[in-house]
Amino acid sequence: MTDHILPGSRRPGVEETPFEAEAHGPEGIYPPTEEMLREPVDPDVAKAQEARLRKAWKTPTGWRYWSAVNNSEVGVWYSMTAFVFMLLAGILALAVRVQLAVPDNDFLSADRFNQFFTMHGSAMMFLFAVPMFEAISILILPAFLGARDMPFPRLSAYGYWCFLIGGVFVMGSILFGVAPDAGWFMYPPLATQHSGMGSDIWLLGLSFIEVASIAAAVELIVGVLKCRPPGMRVNIMPLYAWYVLVVGGMILFAFPPLIAGDFLFELERSFDWPFFDPTRGGDPMLWQHLFWIFGHPEVYIIFLPSIAIAAMVVPTAAQRPIVGYSWIVLSAVGTGFLSFGLWVHHMFTTGLPTISLGFFSAASEAVVIPTGVQLFAFAATLMVGKVRMSLPMLWISGALAIFVAGGLTGVMVAIAPFDWQVHDTYFIVAHLHYTLFGGMVFPVIGGVYYFYPFIRKKKLSDRMGRWAFWLIFAGFNLTFLPMHLTGLKGMPRRVFTYPGDIGWDWLNLVSSVGAFVIAAGFAIFAWDLVRPKGRQADPARNPWGAGTLEWSHEIPEEFWGVRSIPHITSRYPLWDQPDLVARMDAGRFYLPDAEEGRRETMITSVIDATPMQVLRVTGPAWVTIWAAIFTGGAFIFPTFHWYPPAIICGGLAIACVIYWLWTSTAEIPEKEKKDAGLGLKLPIYVSGPKAAGWWGVWITMLGDSTAFASLVFGVFFYWTARPDFPPEGTDHAAWALSLLALALLVGSWAATFGARYLNGRSHWRTVMTSLVAAPLLAAAGCAALIFAVRVPDLQPTTHVYPAVLWALTIWTVVHVGAGIIMQLYCLAALLAGKITPRHDAPLWNITLYWHFICLTVIVTVAVTAGLPRLL
Repeated sequence: MTDHILPGSRRPGVEETPFEAEAHGPEGIYPPTEEMLREPVDPDVAKAQEARLRKAWKTPTGWRYWSAVNNSEVGVWYSMTAFVFMLLAGILALAVRVQLAVPDNDFLSADRFNQFFTMHGSAMMFLFAVPMFEAISILILPAFLGARDMPFPRLSAYGYWCFLIGGVFVMGSILFGVAPDAGWFMYPPLATQHSGMGSDIWLLGLSFIEVASIAAAVELIVGVLKCRPPGMRVNIMPLYAWYVLVVGGMILFAFPPLIAGDFLFELERSFDWPFFDPTRGGDPMLWQHLFWIFGHPEVYIIFLPSIAIAAMVVPTAAQRPIVGYSWIVLSAVGTGFLSFGLWVHHMFTTGLPTISLGFFSAASEAVVIPTGVQLFAFAATLMVGKVRMSLPMLWISGALAIFVAGGLTGVMVAIAPFDWQVHDTYFIVAHLHYTLFGGMVFPVIGGVYYFYPFIRKKKLSDRMGRWAFWLIFAGFNLTFLPMHLTGLKGMPRRVFTYPGDIGWDWLNLVSSVGAFVIAAGFAIFAWDLVRPKGRQADPARNPWGAGTLEWSHEIPEEFWGVRSIPHITSRYPLWDQPDLVARMDAGRFYLPDAEEGRRETMITSVIDATPMQVLRVTGPAWVTIWAAIFTGGAFIFPTFHWYPPAIICGGLAIACVIYWLWTSTAEIPEKEKKDAGLGLKLPIYVSGPKAAGWWGVWITMLGDSTAFASLVFGVFFYWTARPDFPPEGTDHAAWALSLLALALLVGSWAATFGARYLNGRSHWRTVMTSLVAAPLLAAAGCAALIFAVRVPDLQPTTHVYPAVLWALTIWTVVHVGAGIIMQLYCLAALLAGKITPRHDAPLWNITLYWHFICLTVIVTVAVTAGLPRLL
């Protein structure tokens, strides 16, 4: 018999809370009228509101400061840590240039040289370029959107601490002489069979850092989609927000193939499963495909955020709106899309079929078109405006000059016959650095000078900034321009010394001198950043005369983000909406108060930015640091083959995350709706597609599914590349057990979905029964899936065929295990009264997760049990 109770009420025996029975949407007036915005605010009321906001958003002091999670603190930590890693990578580059300055040098040994150039490239790519984009975006994106904070502040903090721990672990390996030494690309068999512990440090340490990168990408994507101010439709978003959205999506689809490759790589390193060993059916080319599916979008992941900074500086310098806004947006999206079709141009010399070379060569040429559109739009804006050559604009101008030069050599290496001549020579080193310095380093430094008055409420020195620019600009060209000729003369990359009679000596000496000129410029820039500025007068509130919303910030600084969340009607509201800042400061817009003492921001619809919810965001906490520490242990201990401590750390990390979610997410509020201001009442609790958390799960699972698809890609790669896949007469997965696993796991999905559906109709006992049955079915399904490959005695060390079947099975079982934990979490929440027919966000979120798991299980069974019998 079903226990039927009224919507909104709790199960018998649990204390009732004073809520309305039904969920309601927004109520009141929207959009606000001009008369409403002109209504005066009582000064005493405004002062009381400010006091409550200030208390709610106060940053912890003393030792508790490190428990902060708000974007203004985490963003600064993140960016400064990434900058320190960049300086360390630069020091490694200087040591490499000293070694190559003269022929037959013995400043570095061959082994030390290999460690230094490997760590230079790895640190610049994984510890500086992508993290710096995410750090700056976490820091300034809420201000662009007029939001109080990002939707998941603790996720940002967790990502930062993961990044710090992983970065220190990887970089610290240099001090002990065990740093990675097989190149930042880690090609097998060198990295699998002929490298020491350094390869494990690279694989597990950087995989850990990739957790931080994907966490930040999810945060940023949801922030752009759901935390825009009312009225900021997608077609009037700041260009910076568009670029963040595109690059966040690229990270979501580019990093997972590398994670899948790392998974296979570490299985071979730790357990001798032969994914890249040709003697047992493996193929090292699979690693190159998975790595460069990540590696070439990575270049544009680095480039596009820097162009986003230029898209903010250029219209401000020209004092007019950007020319071709829509074309720039389409070009950014097009660049992101095309970047995923270019990876093979890193593999032109690997013997691929000619038709493949032609396709990828054409794609490499085609990506120039959307990139060029963006650059021409900037040039047009400068031509039609009245340009002020400010210091940030000077850096952007240098960036455009260097990047265009790098793009021209990029067109050259996109032509396969030319690439055959210069591949793995210093010509490629020069091209890469022209692209990355011009496309990333110069714009980021320009952005630091531009946004510093917003971030720290002070200005950097104009004189030191110009000295730094000319030293870095001149030193860069002195270093890397000669490398084109060095490469054309035949000098290969990654050689630690060379004879003195083949014409490379003077070119290398010039490049080494230039490297120290660059270092002098960075030393000036670094000093300008950290020098005391206490006696400096406060800058003007909008020192550059910009038109975008971040310059509505307050001086002196307030940690509430914005005094009230505005209603936006144009792309440059500070130019186009009179009295906007004064009205924001007076609290005449949305959420001008924190009556309940909670940190709050507004959630809006994805397309039109219609107000939907008042979101209560989480505050300071230590649990994010502990979760990061234990996650780090789960990744770092396997480096030393200490598996029991790794398993314990993994369990403790899961416990920390469960505590974090249980105590601070999907809380049932004390009232149904909140007065958001201007006559608008919004729900405090929403679930399903309206909720930011649902979007976070959706976006995370898109990335996770991309990693799984990369593993499936590996199966089809072996099938097409290896004649012995599967080997003649080999055993296959037991089809009966595989089908049983499929039935059980689909049943678990159905029980989870049914629990969510029936909960909304108040069938409490049936919901309880479903949530008890779901994990039991899932656990039985996992067992059947494992025995399906274990019963036929498929030994993964003997051949790549059983190894890849086991890899897919392990991947699926681990994800089902996570799903079981989620089901048990919802069961506990239901028993504790944290889930009701009205308040069911956790059920919506885990059901969405299980949709993806159900698809994963179907594909796994098809590939492990069905496909081999067809092959």
